[in-house]
Amino acid sequence: MNKYIEMLEFDKMTEKLKEYTVTQKAREKFDEMTPIMDEAELWKRQQETTEARMLLDRDGTPPLSNTDQMDMIAEGAYKGEMLSIEELEQVSRFAVLGMRLTRYLKKSDEMGLKISEYGRGLADLEILKEEIERCIRSGQIDDYASKELREIRKKKDRILNNIRMKLDNMLKSKKECFSESFISNRNGHYTLPVKKEHKLKISGSVIDVSSSGATYFIEPSSVSKLKAELGELDIAQSNEERRILYTLSSCVGEYKAEILLNLEYIEELDYIFAKAKLSAAMQGVEPEINTGRRIRIVNGRHPLLGREYCVPLNLELGEHHRGIIITGPNTGGKTVALKTVGLFSIMAQCGLHVPCEEADLAMNTQVLCDIGDNQSILENLSTFSAHIKNVIDILELVDKESLVLMDEVGSGTDPAEGMGIAIAILEELKNSNCSFIATTHYPEVKEYAEKTEGIQNARMAFDKESLKPLYRLEIGEAGESCAFYIAKRLGMPAKMLKRAYEATYKVDSKQQDNNEKVKLRRENGLDERLFEKGLEEISENMLENMPENMPEKIEHKGSGQILKAAGTKKAPMEKEESQTQKRSEGFHIGDSVMVYPQKKIGIVYQPADVKGDVGVQIQKKKVLVNHKRLQIKTKAEDMYPEDYDFSIIFDTVENRKARHLMERKYVKGLEVPVNLKES
Repeated sequence: MNKYIEMLEFDKMTEKLKEYTVTQKAREKFDEMTPIMDEAELWKRQQETTEARMLLDRDGTPPLSNTDQMDMIAEGAYKGEMLSIEELEQVSRFAVLGMRLTRYLKKSDEMGLKISEYGRGLADLEILKEEIERCIRSGQIDDYASKELREIRKKKDRILNNIRMKLDNMLKSKKECFSESFISNRNGHYTLPVKKEHKLKISGSVIDVSSSGATYFIEPSSVSKLKAELGELDIAQSNEERRILYTLSSCVGEYKAEILLNLEYIEELDYIFAKAKLSAAMQGVEPEINTGRRIRIVNGRHPLLGREYCVPLNLELGEHHRGIIITGPNTGGKTVALKTVGLFSIMAQCGLHVPCEEADLAMNTQVLCDIGDNQSILENLSTFSAHIKNVIDILELVDKESLVLMDEVGSGTDPAEGMGIAIAILEELKNSNCSFIATTHYPEVKEYAEKTEGIQNARMAFDKESLKPLYRLEIGEAGESCAFYIAKRLGMPAKMLKRAYEATYKVDSKQQDNNEKVKLRRENGLDERLFEKGLEEISENMLENMPENMPEKIEHKGSGQILKAAGTKKAPMEKEESQTQKRSEGFHIGDSVMVYPQKKIGIVYQPADVKGDVGVQIQKKKVLVNHKRLQIKTKAEDMYPEDYDFSIIFDTVENRKARHLMERKYVKGLEVPVNLKES
């Protein structure tokens, strides 16, 4: 597992997978798991996981169990070794396991699933199982394992009965000689407890003496002869049992190939069903795999986080953009979003399902990451040095089919220099045609993404009311710093906030107001280029020689209104007391309004007339809309500087030239038409 995959904590995923296994071989396979680079092989692995998940959901857990040492047992039997009773019982259980799996997978055959091939491929070991079970029962070789063994054990039983009868008769006939009326087995000898004073009355061998010396444990001579016969039978029994075990071991050796084949299939099924169990546990789905560099995740959740702690991730990359720059507050979920995309990509290429509603993931030659603090004491690397070293390695490895993930790109050094380095890194990634996602706090990087084709901004949502991150990724919008807003909400004095803003952005309060107005204009859909052009024309046309008290008259001529120069200014309209009149007068030139029922944003270019109809420009089209259908979205004074020339927005170049000429002098017959259509 390379260092980039470790940064994504994929090792924790393999540990979770190992928890669902029952065989050592499957656990070893997960330790060695790496992304699959062959498209056909990857499709096969994904299909296996999906089919195993289908069986899990329909029929429950498959009958898998531990098969450790089975390969060594089969190999030893094949070489002529004698297997123990425990090992033979393990072989029997292994045979039963194969039979049960065959029955379990037969259902998949009925469903037309490819995984059923494992069931059809499992060898039938029923004959071997029956032979072992015939000879061994409850951990012992059965009497009926062979005729010879049965006869030997019968003889042993008869001799043991004779020994007990003889000893019982002696206890009854010579009661006075014994301290107790029982038979004891001392070191394999059948003895009677004889009183010391009567030891000469009992013919036999003294086997033991009590601690007090008052009792002698004597094996009678008549019993010794029977015991000798019993010993001979014990040897015969042991030889016969060994012969039976060798015979059974030989049978196991003959089935070596079948056992090893079944072992391989069972371990593979354990591996496959562990992936399916993980899929079920995290409610995963099979991802679509494409070679078109597309990444699409719908309601994805980080697989190592609990569902209750994880806000779903929605992300698209590759159709029109190859790069995403994510901004947002600290602890807002940027790094989690990065790791989610990276983990999803690695998991998908390892044949694993991913926890989401839908996923379409690109097949990558490599996933390259720079996430976390990579400083090293041994290599004498600071955070920034380690970061740059890792970035250099990434840029050397990256190709057009790579996925690159960078957390806080360019961080760890002077912000101005870090910003420049960040943009240079992103430029290199863009030129490599790879897919990449990076997080940053640098506003210049956000501006770079906004202006650069193929890169888009994204932000982690932040709740300004609760002052808490929402951990929700919003594509297409750059995140803004919430530091000043949070400070304001928490009560920092306005004077301090103003000074902080000026110190941060090196601007005065007037420039701050202008910045805020630019933002408002953009939010209201206004063309900033027109605004900037308007500022230029203000400086050119509001110069010297402008006549004072220049009269102007606006004549209403139905749908074809004409603005004419005249000798006197139009007298102001008298105010009416009606509520309708008051409301209609609330609309001023430059105000941004919402037009209902279309719910379109427009700009007021003419105040309300006597009927309460307001002139509104909607996407370069001028219309008259009754004030009742309008709602102010943003006031002009909040978006434009004082004395702003709105003709830049509302008039053509020819009209503006005519208007400026009219302002300098009276020109007979000069008209400025404004075509209006009633909405």
